[in-house]
Amino acid sequence: MKLTKFSYLLVLALALTVAASGCRKKPGYLTKIPGEKPGTVGDVGPGPAIGNGTNTPADLGNTPIPSPDLRKDWPRDREIFKSDTVHFEFDSAVVKSGDKAKVAAVAEYLKSNTQDAVEIEGHCDERGTEEYNRALGERRALALRTELVTLGIDPNRIDTISFGKDRPVDPGHDESSWKQNRRGEFILEKHP
Repeated sequence: MKLTKFSYLLVLALALTVAASGCRKKPGYLTKIPGEKPGTVGDVGPGPAIGNGTNTPADLGNTPIPSPDLRKDWPRDREIFKSDTVHFEFDSAVVKSGDKAKVAAVAEYLKSNTQDAVEIEGHCDERGTEEYNRALGERRALALRTELVTLGIDPNRIDTISFGKDRPVDPGHDESSWKQNRRGEFILEKHP
């Protein structure tokens, strides 16, 4: 009789232990970023110092992004790069080869006007959650930043911001409208 009670308690304790520990699952909500190495959250190991002065496009991820307050009082010109707006495919932050000439035009201007800077706005269409679109808009702005750095622009002259789906240029609810809203815009920050 005592062995039966003991067995019952042992099975109950084992069941409670398994229930309390739960099953560890891989998160299924993470969005893959183009060019990222596969791994899990927390796999980041030691790396080079941030901002060591030898940044190349390959290690741009280690470049600190300038403070948004650094140039907050500089005059903005939204019109000068209006024709250089880059459009993205659905659910993508990859700069299409056909839009690289637009990025090159912005880079050439910045090379000729070394006192000025640029702000890149990332935008999305209305589909998706607020959080997802905010993150996608940021990835789009950062992809354009990487392109500019690849073309020789100092990353400290490039600010990024994401508006997600908050500022559509076309308020429609069809593919034609969505195509116009999936964009990255360059805003000139003119040195005072």
